[in-house]
Amino acid sequence: MKLYFSPLACSLSARIALYEAGADASFIEVDAKTKRTEAGADYRAIHPLGLVPALEIEIEGGEVVTENAAILQLIADRFPQAELAPRDPLGRARLQQWLSFIGTELHKALYMPLLDKAAPAEVKAYALAKADARLGWVAERLAAREFLLDRFSVADAYLFTILNWSSVTPIDLKRWPALAAYHARLLERPAIARAFAEERERYLRELGRHAKAAPASAAP
Repeated sequence: MKLYFSPLACSLSARIALYEAGADASFIEVDAKTKRTEAGADYRAIHPLGLVPALEIEIEGGEVVTENAAILQLIADRFPQAELAPRDPLGRARLQQWLSFIGTELHKALYMPLLDKAAPAEVKAYALAKADARLGWVAERLAAREFLLDRFSVADAYLFTILNWSSVTPIDLKRWPALAAYHARLLERPAIARAFAEERERYLRELGRHAKAAPASAAP
């Protein structure tokens, strides 16, 4: 299988899940701005919207799955021995509950407006006003437990990834000690430490490429 990703984007959670599962996978970097792969191919030929992640799997000639929550659950189902998702109906519903909350209430509603350089100040302020209630709610549930569910799951991989973005937004995780401790604790997991280190290095290289390209693109 092939994972199309951009460094430190939400696709980091899929990389984490693949490492946790010990899966045999290849990783194809997509430049977040140009939507080109490292080989220069147009990523929109894989996913017309240009969004990551996308997971290409070898089923009947190849299938491409998009949307982070769907990809995370597919990885969990393809590698059940890793126990990245509950098998019982109620446990699965709880997993989907967390994936939905992280994807909509944190990823899209809270962090994305703060990360969007084109978002007006009023939009950023509106999004930031949601932080106390939403992050506080998560912190309350993590105050007395190690993971979101009874054991590490793909939901933890997703939440870890989203919380990473706090460092480049006005959100300070120290306001919620349970969240700060959770994030630090997960970073000690070998699969997460490996994935984060690899993508951070690639992210810094991507920033360097864009910085070099900026003067040329601005020239008449």
